[in-house]
This record gives sequence, C-alpha cells and structure tokens, in this order.
Amino acid sequence: MKTMACITLNKKFKSTLLFTTILLFSGFNFSCEKFVDIKKNSSQSLIETADDCQQILDNYSQMNTLYPSDGELSADDYYLGEEGYLNPDVGQEERNLYAWMPTAIRGSASQWQSAYLIVYHANLVLETVEKLKGSADQSILDGLRGSALFFRSFAFWQVAQLYAKPYTIATALQDPGIPLRLNSDINGVSSRGTVSQTYERIIQDLQEAVTLLQPTSIVSSRPNKAAAYAMLARTYLSMEDYPQALINANLALQINSTLVDYNTINRDVFVLFSPRFSSKEVIFHSVTSLAPILNPGSAANNVAKIDPSLVASYASNDLRSVLFLKQNTSNVNVPDTPGSSDSTSVTANDGTYRFTGNYEPNTRSIFFNGLAVDELYLIRAECYARANNVTAALGDLNTLLSSRWNNTSVYQPIVATNVDDALSKVLIERRKELLMRSLRWTDLRRLNHDARFKKDLVRKVVRITPKVIGSISTGYIISFDYPAIATYSLPANDLRYTLLIPNEVIINSSLTQNPR
Repeated sequence: MKTMACITLNKKFKSTLLFTTILLFSGFNFSCEKFVDIKKNSSQSLIETADDCQQILDNYSQMNTLYPSDGELSADDYYLGEEGYLNPDVGQEERNLYAWMPTAIRGSASQWQSAYLIVYHANLVLETVEKLKGSADQSILDGLRGSALFFRSFAFWQVAQLYAKPYTIATALQDPGIPLRLNSDINGVSSRGTVSQTYERIIQDLQEAVTLLQPTSIVSSRPNKAAAYAMLARTYLSMEDYPQALINANLALQINSTLVDYNTINRDVFVLFSPRFSSKEVIFHSVTSLAPILNPGSAANNVAKIDPSLVASYASNDLRSVLFLKQNTSNVNVPDTPGSSDSTSVTANDGTYRFTGNYEPNTRSIFFNGLAVDELYLIRAECYARANNVTAALGDLNTLLSSRWNNTSVYQPIVATNVDDALSKVLIERRKELLMRSLRWTDLRRLNHDARFKKDLVRKVVRITPKVIGSISTGYIISFDYPAIATYSLPANDLRYTLLIPNEVIINSSLTQNPR
C-alpha cells in the first residue's frame, strides 16, 4: 500500500506522465489541427490497472499544486510598496491585474492549463476505472472514482472563480460558464456552457464522491468524504445557497471538527505549519501556483504587505496577530551627529506587515488553498446567522476564536445585539482567519450582491518614507510616512470581477472572451 502522496513512480508511469504533461501544456483544451493524430498514438494505453490510477491520483505535484493564484492576486487583503511594485520578479501582467486594469490579461495560459491538466488526469482515471469494472476489487475502484470526481470538481471550481461570473439565480442560466471537459479526448471542442451548468457539474461530481470515499484518508493530499462535504459547503456558499452550505458543513464537521490550539504552536519558528500534512485541521491539502507579486518574503525583503486596516483588526491577545503577521523592517540612514553628512544605517520596524500564516510550510508565494476545519466552522456560523440562529452562529464563532486566543488572558466570548450584528462579526472573523487562502476574491464577488456588505475596493502603491529626528550621538526617533504614488479602484459588481480568459486560450480556441 502507498501511504504517502509524494510517491516514487515506476519507469513506465513516469514516461506516461511526462508525455501527457508536455502534450497538455502544449495545447490541451484547444481544438487544434496539429493534435488530430495524437489519440491513436497516446500512451494512455499504459494506464491499465487500479494501481496505475492510484499513482496518478497520488502524484502530489500533478494533482495538488499549481491551482490558479490570480484570484488572490486580485483581492484586497494586501497592497504594494514602491519597491515591491517595481521588483524585477513582478511582471507587467501582475501589475496590471493588481491595478484592476480593464485590459489586464494573461498572455500565457499556464494557470488555466494547470487546472485543466488536473481535470485531464481525473478523467483518465474515471475512464480506466470504468474499464476495470468486474476485473478489480469494486471497493478500490469506488475510492478511485470518488477521488477523481473530487479532483475534477475542485479544479472546475477554482477556474470558475476567475473566469465565470459569480453565481446568481437570476442570471446563472444565461451567463457563460467554463469548459466542462468530461473525458480525456484532447481533441474535443471546448464550449463554455452556462454558469448554471458549471455549478451543476461541480455539485454532481461532489455528491457522487461523498458516496464513494472513505470518511478520512491517511494523508491530507488524498481526497476523502469529509473533504467532499467541505467542498460542497464551500461551493454552495459561493452560490449563496446557505441552507445547503449549512447541511454540508455539518456533515463535514461530524467527521472532523478538530481545531488546533494556537497556544501549542511555536511562533518563533521559520514556518509555522511544518512539516506538510501535519496540521490536524487540514482536511485536504492543495496549493496555488507561484505569484511573485504576493511574495511575503522576509522582514527586510518582501513584496506583498497586508492591508493596515486588516492588521489593526486583530486583538492584542489574538494569537493570529503574531502567527499570521510579522513586522517588516527598513534600513534608515541616521546622521552620526547633528547636521553631519556622515551617517549610520540602522534597521527599524517600518510599520508594515507580511503574511506568515501559510498552511503550506514555505515563505514563498505558494499558498494553501485547500480545505480545513476552521473554514467549516466559519461557513456554518455564517449560515446559522443567515438562518436567524444567533446563538448557534456565535457558538461556532467563539469555539473557533477561543482556540486562537492567548491563554495568558481569559477569552471574552463575542456577543451580538441582533442577527445583522452577528452576521457582520462572523464575516469579519472569516476574513481574518482565512487570510491569503484564495477565498477572499470569491467572498467579495458574492458579498457584493448584498447592499450591507458590498465593497468598492481601493488600493495603492505607497512610498515608504522614513522621518528621522535626532542623530546617533544625541539619540534619534524614526517614524514613517506612506504617501501613495498610485491609487486604483474597483467598484462593487464591476465586470472586472470576472477576469479575462488568457490570450493563449482565446487565440487557440473558439471560446468567447469575457466582456469589458
């Protein structure tokens, strides 16, 4: 039995995956003439057994990584200083997306293709499982089918958050959705269908997956029943179907409701949640593609800085304020003596903060976007509040927050004056808890439909400017100003909340581009 997701593939299988990776990144999801002869020569025939299927699904780098990061890039939890904006690792496409430019578009289809490569391998497993019926253990085949359905729906949902309009009952039957590739034929013609069809397929796959998967898995990179219920809860929440989100959050929490006491986490280590797969809160582990503009870096060398108002919203005894956030520093030249041209470089906290709460143990801009117990408590709390059950909503919220509170002080439970107050407090804590988890963009899209919570976004590129009073010889004080050198805005419900499909996809397919 293979007990780890990062397994060693046999020689035959390595060749298969290498071939399909090159093939798909060259043109998958495009109906191009140059691929018409690939089917009959494809190494798909080498995928013959249940063990082959399990190896595909257990290939962590293939199935659990490189999910789109442009939603997080487009959201409002961070901003840039001038140095970060001009960082040579940050490309012009990222700058355009940061500025919400109407023409902001990816030239390369890498984020699109990475998601559809996962879909391709899921479909390959589904087809092989179907062929193996009657010749292999049905319980094993059921697990493989359930996992493949989960991966396919998970990838579809990620793509839909960027390139399809937000789900609304009024327009879902008309708005263009995303291509729903349901087989491994790379020559199939892609069409967008509707938003309604997109979400129907995601839900259908997940609902079948929960009937096939085991409650838990031996490692969190493998799908399981709790993950499928959790993804259903997330999906229904993004559709604003709060009763169904509540039902599925409940079912997931019945399987796993474990919260980590943040007092047990060493706040001084380089990465908090290490090694990978070690957190008991994580139900399904996956990560986004690298995005240099989101790089938290180190105290002295960082790009993305967390929004100051968000930083200020954490209470002093909230351990997330020290686990999720770390102060940045700047080097400042201080005169050696009053009026002297000679100076000494000193390091000072510059009043900005970077994100350090990634469930993926690294300091780069590869962020956890999987499923975890804390998200489920917040989904359930929000749904309870929307169902006018303030007591249950605050019960879940306080259960979560008490596990994040410094045990050197007594946790004071959050109270609410009415339903709207309870809902508002849940949403505030949702943003603080799920920081940089690729969920904020989806939340903005759905909450913009509610006049109480819609938000016109404004963000800046700032110049971090030190002010020095005094000298080394007499003593000095350093303060910082943050004048904006550029300001950008995105009104609620703007068309730009649906990103433009990458240019490479449009050129090589018959898909229609999103409007501007």
